[in-house]
Amino acid sequence: MRVAGIDCGTNSIRLLIAEASQGADGVQLADVERRMQIVRLGQGVDATGRFAPEALERTYAAVRDYAALIEQHQVAHTRFVATSATRDVANREEFLDTIEQILSVRPEVISGQEEAALSFAGATGVLPADAAGERMVIDLGGGSTEFVIGAGRTPRTAVSLDMGCVRVTERFFSDGLGGLDARSQAADFIDDQLRVLESLDLSQLTGLVGVAGTITTLTAQALGLEHYDSRRIHGAQLDFCQMREATGAILGMNRAQRAALGFMHPGRVDVIQAGALIVERILSHVHRATSGRVERITASEHDILDGIAASVAALHTA
Repeated sequence: MRVAGIDCGTNSIRLLIAEASQGADGVQLADVERRMQIVRLGQGVDATGRFAPEALERTYAAVRDYAALIEQHQVAHTRFVATSATRDVANREEFLDTIEQILSVRPEVISGQEEAALSFAGATGVLPADAAGERMVIDLGGGSTEFVIGAGRTPRTAVSLDMGCVRVTERFFSDGLGGLDARSQAADFIDDQLRVLESLDLSQLTGLVGVAGTITTLTAQALGLEHYDSRRIHGAQLDFCQMREATGAILGMNRAQRAALGFMHPGRVDVIQAGALIVERILSHVHRATSGRVERITASEHDILDGIAASVAALHTA
């Protein structure tokens, strides 16, 4: 049975078409198509509370492309999930209605908690199912960042914070990251958001798993890749020092230098520095909260998109 999952975030919209089967450990997915387009749906939302007309048109164009692929591959069931940017905008119904007209599937606007659970389900596939201890999955998106803690494939607790690379860029770095004052203010904002993590029990935490474009792009920087290579990025384990070197390098580059990186997607050039700053602050928080016991992060190319596809497959193979 072929299924499709669509993840519509603040910065990008992604499609996974997969062949689904029932295995001993649950639903197994084999990729047929995996696509990503950066549409910046959340452009200006933090300031206006509405989707901009040009952002909607970019997103609708991408969905038309995806609808054609879904028809071409004879997909049986599709799930379209919309996250952070779509939750509170004033013109949400217009967006949902138009997507339904294009795709014949009604988008689901999910909560941060459900987003976190789907991310955990997808991301932990990079680890052995019987891996000891707990992991924290960090899904750093455009508008929000989800933190999910659990063991094996089972999440125990989740937190969603309204900070993402697009939101922080638009709030603090609209003119670039040149000013130290802007960087300091952004760091204070991120640290203030991260205080909610102090209420989480990290006593059993043994490592981090990072997903989504900011993390995988920083991993490419840390690995010294000339071009984006998902095979080398997926499952790569970096100690915090390596990741901090990568964030520091990105934070020190001007726009032309970032754009010239062979692994850098053009749509991430303007938001990757804010993402790097968020990662840097997260690592500092975890290092401090675990007294240095946790010092490694694993990059995963599988994330909420895989969780979405698996969820629709599970529904129809039960």
